[in-house]
Amino acid sequence: MMRTLFRGVGGLAVFLIALATASSDPSASTQRLPQFENSHVKVWKSTIAPNAPLAPHRHEHGRVIIALQGGTIKVVDQSGTSETHVWETGNAYWLPKNPPNTLHSDVNAGERPIEVMVVEIEDDK
Repeated sequence: MMRTLFRGVGGLAVFLIALATASSDPSASTQRLPQFENSHVKVWKSTIAPNAPLAPHRHEHGRVIIALQGGTIKVVDQSGTSETHVWETGNAYWLPKNPPNTLHSDVNAGERPIEVMVVEIEDDK
């Protein structure tokens, strides 16, 4: 079942990249826009403007990040620790679920907005 799901997610990812790249706005503000949701996946588009981090949040499931407009993102944990990711436009990346009882903020470390499509994989039941 997971193979079929990942094949479907791959096709969805190509479609979403084409759709979002055509409408990218370099002056976009920080936002999270729902795209699709069912019992297997949840998909949203996040735009992170420089100096305007996403509000603290957490992820209960692993997720694929597809960089529509890449850049350097700093993931800052509520404890103050951080990790940096460089996401190249057009590439996909895997991030695991967050540890229990933690929150983080995503901070754009660059000068241009970062746009990503996030495909969160619900646990296979």
